[in-house]
Amino acid sequence: MVKSSAARLDSVFHALADPTRRQILRVLATSERTVGEIAKPHKMSLAAVSKHLKVLESAELIARERRGSFHIVRLQARSLKQAEEWIAFYSRFWNEQIDNLERYLEGDTE
Repeated sequence: MVKSSAARLDSVFHALADPTRRQILRVLATSERTVGEIAKPHKMSLAAVSKHLKVLESAELIARERRGSFHIVRLQARSLKQAEEWIAFYSRFWNEQIDNLERYLEGDTE
């Protein structure tokens, strides 16, 4: 199923809303890992980690492949680009607001 741009962005922000999933992405940014390696520092079952991975996979933030009896997980950082662009738009907005406030406080109200 092909997701619309808005649905894709929603799924990325949903995935990023959980601290465990953010930590998983941080770890995967350094190298690909097995599901067991991902689960170990979180002290959770493989089933629980698998649920987190499904959310990340649905958001297209990770890719999984099977190598023998292992599931290897790797980061797909390009899916973060749309979220970064959305945040950058509002960053520009807030920077402009801060600049306006600074001018106002300095008495430059032209």
